[in-house]
Amino acid sequence: MKKIAIILFSACGLIGLNACDAGFDEMNVNKTAAIAINPVFALNNAVINISPPSPTVQYEVGIVQQIVSPNSGVLTGANFNQDNRDYTQATWQRYFRSVIRNTYDVIATTKDPSRTNLVNMAKILQSYAFLVLTDTYGDIPYTEAGKGYTDQKVYPKYDKQQVIYTGIIKEISDAVAALDASKTRETADVLFGGDVAKWKKFGNSLLLRIGMRLSKVDATQAQSLVSKALAGGVITTNADNVLILHDANYLNSIGQLLNATEANNFYLAAPFVDYLKKTNDPRLRSIAVRYVGATSGTQQTPARAVIDPAVQIGMPFGFDNSSISGPVKTLGLASFYDFSQADRTRMNKTTARAYLVTASQTNLLLAEAVTRGWVTGNAKDYFEAGVKAHMAQLSEMDANSVVSTVAVDAYLAANPFNSTTALEQINTQYWISCFLNGPEAFANFRRTGFPKLSANPFPGKAIKGDFINRLTYPNSEISVNSVNVKAAIANQGADDLDTKVWWHK
Repeated sequence: MKKIAIILFSACGLIGLNACDAGFDEMNVNKTAAIAINPVFALNNAVINISPPSPTVQYEVGIVQQIVSPNSGVLTGANFNQDNRDYTQATWQRYFRSVIRNTYDVIATTKDPSRTNLVNMAKILQSYAFLVLTDTYGDIPYTEAGKGYTDQKVYPKYDKQQVIYTGIIKEISDAVAALDASKTRETADVLFGGDVAKWKKFGNSLLLRIGMRLSKVDATQAQSLVSKALAGGVITTNADNVLILHDANYLNSIGQLLNATEANNFYLAAPFVDYLKKTNDPRLRSIAVRYVGATSGTQQTPARAVIDPAVQIGMPFGFDNSSISGPVKTLGLASFYDFSQADRTRMNKTTARAYLVTASQTNLLLAEAVTRGWVTGNAKDYFEAGVKAHMAQLSEMDANSVVSTVAVDAYLAANPFNSTTALEQINTQYWISCFLNGPEAFANFRRTGFPKLSANPFPGKAIKGDFINRLTYPNSEISVNSVNVKAAIANQGADDLDTKVWWHK
């Protein structure tokens, strides 16, 4: 009898378990959680992370002598020509983690044949990111980049920069050719709303930029790329500019930096301010502010703010927090807080736009290409169009930064295009046009040697030459991916600020 009772109890238990299990799987499925996302949102995540990160102010913008800080510690960088790996890694970390990863996911997972435009848009954006990365660091992971999840490439090899350039050129060329207005329009795309014509101009303008980058290492290929890009259609009006719109949810990284902890520590550099003043450039009024008489950061108040170009004074290079007292005294300033800054209420708002590829830059590159005899056209017309486009671009930044047509015309009349000094004149304007796009200003300065800048005379520099030539690899790469980093160093040269990238001659 006891045995029968046990059997009956066990049977009842099994029945109970089965009853409890009924619908168990369904009950534990979250009915509101997404199980898949539209891949265009991954593209958008890449887009909103492609603005230059804030440490480009310490390095790239500082190297080309547009902004400087007299302070050391966490702000050490181009101001002292020293290696600060907490910040040289900024573009690497942001682009590989938040741009390359997302664009690669779009390319690898979008299988719908009607959405090939999305894939090709991702390829163009990814190529832009790879171009910035390789121009900044030299040899980098390329063919194995972004494949940690899909292919388990957790220790990606580094490719030579020349190989990367070849790959980028092909990728952009193929993507531009494959974009098709008859296919699905990706209206959720936050960059161009899926406008195929604008994406094609973005791709072709990148090819133009790449072609000019090759001017000293392969003039034949450079001319071919420039001609191809121009024939395909490039960005020549501000309506087609590649820019990132920031808002309260997606803040401008540089704007965040210069409106928060470091608001009182970065200043417009003397070479930049002096050049704009010497040429009576109306853009200085749009860019600069000086808190006249300020003796501390707390005294940089609206009541002291002056945007009149005549009173702007740039901070010289070569001084730290202590020695800057010398120029302060010589110039009759109240303190170093009395130097001019990039106006954080206009140019450097937290919601300021970030311009990546612009009509101004493209027109100026075309002016250079005509000067070199690579394409036909009028260099003077392209030059003036480039200057005008940048002045109009500043007007988009803030209502108080508008440059009038009268001021534009007066500037061009006073600073006319001169064919005998065309390369210097064009690329000095390119320097101005790239203000706050440090990576591009840094790359073009290395390529051309313009503008003509004097070396930073700071006595404690950690470089052998006059200027920083590249940024160093992240410590995380050195410790985790050391075998491949060592191979890159063996090919490229020492992992320091002096080593030149492949095209830098």
